[in-house]
Amino acid sequence: MFRLDLGPSASLRPLEIWHAEEFATHLDRAREHIRPWVGPAFVTDTVEGAAATITRYATSAAADGGRLYGIWVDDVLRGGVMFVSFSAAAGVCEIGCWLEPAAEGQGLVTPAVNALLDWALIERGLHRAEWRCRADNVRSAAVAQRVGMRFEATLRGAWLNGGVFHDKQVWAILREEHLALRAG
Repeated sequence: MFRLDLGPSASLRPLEIWHAEEFATHLDRAREHIRPWVGPAFVTDTVEGAAATITRYATSAAADGGRLYGIWVDDVLRGGVMFVSFSAAAGVCEIGCWLEPAAEGQGLVTPAVNALLDWALIERGLHRAEWRCRADNVRSAAVAQRVGMRFEATLRGAWLNGGVFHDKQVWAILREEHLALRAG
């Protein structure tokens, strides 16, 4: 089984269909906290909706596309990271994350994102990894900075959420930049 330790009581694991009920329970705790920052299809409020989200990513992963990973703390699902998109052919992926409030500030997201960057840029040899977030999502932008991404642009009015158009930031890191950071 794939499991990456993120700390003494935290781990990163694939989020799979058999986790649907646990994912739905987690989303009950996280929903209002993450709703402003993620797409509406992600913040489902039923086990069936949670299963549909997991299935959508599993189908994408089977086609060498996006993937979904959970972050567990003391064996409780508290958040996760994902390849929002992944294209080996184009050499580009987009990474994202989410956490429920109880898991914030524990240093979980940065090592999880670095694991995804290592896999995409080093193991798979992609050229570029992106991070896109609402321009006012300071915590998300801080993750991009911590993993060495550079701010590239603000896309004005690029994301419709809750009936309002929001500006979106684009951050990115290239393979050679990530390799240099990992070499120290």
